[in-house]
Amino acid sequence: MIKSMTGFGRGSTDEEGGRFTVEIKTVNHRYFDLNIKMPKAFIALEDRMRKLIKQKVNRGKIDVFITQNNYEKQGVNAVLNEALADSYVQCLNKIKERYNIEEKLSVSLIAKFPEIIALKQEEEDLEILWEKLKDLLEEAVNTLVSMREKEGIKLQQNIFIKCDYIKSLLDKIEKRSPQVVIEYKQKLNNRLSELMQDYTVDENRLAMEIALFADKACLDEEIVRLNSHLIQVKDTLNLDEPVGRKLDFIVQEMNREANTIASKSNDLDIANYVLNIKNEIEKIREQIQNIE
Repeated sequence: MIKSMTGFGRGSTDEEGGRFTVEIKTVNHRYFDLNIKMPKAFIALEDRMRKLIKQKVNRGKIDVFITQNNYEKQGVNAVLNEALADSYVQCLNKIKERYNIEEKLSVSLIAKFPEIIALKQEEEDLEILWEKLKDLLEEAVNTLVSMREKEGIKLQQNIFIKCDYIKSLLDKIEKRSPQVVIEYKQKLNNRLSELMQDYTVDENRLAMEIALFADKACLDEEIVRLNSHLIQVKDTLNLDEPVGRKLDFIVQEMNREANTIASKSNDLDIANYVLNIKNEIEKIREQIQNIE
């Protein structure tokens, strides 16, 4: 089943005193580009997160947002920096002695100095933290993958319709192609009759000219190849693996064959058919840019 590269997933839980949330969103990208924004406490778990996401997401620009809101600030303590406080007191006493200041030192004065009292949050056990995070991350990724699969089905159906339309246009070109040679022969005969009324036309020379035109205007090879590419697109879309890059290559080849048909044809009807084919190929190419 093909997957789109666009999706969103979310997992959250309410614990005693706080909320834990994981959000993940993806958009199309040529490679696997993962960016995780999280609290410092989770940095040691980043490698595990990447491996878990990589198991289910193969390509795209992936942004992960992890938040932890502690309503009661559990595990937060005030810590006294004793060495720094001692240093401040010594400096203040020296100032008093040097300038004969009678004022007494107060606790409130010392506590106002930077970093004398700091808030320190107790570190959580990494394994316990990972157990909380893993379940939520899996929930978010599974939701994301489900959304990508649903959009992938729509993309697949749309591309199938476009391939069928291109096939119908190719059938018209194949049917029209022999008629172009016949019409060229008639036009050439009529033109020569007008220009050479008193002269006999060399039938061998005329036959050679028509044969050269027929060979140059023959579209059989290009039509067969383009039909083959249409089958390859459908077969590839039915594979149960990432197919975006492969499809991108096939579509390039389809466009090349369409250009060759356009350059070899001298017929207005075929030129219009090719114009519509190229338009549909471009639409397919745009759709494929969002397939994993």
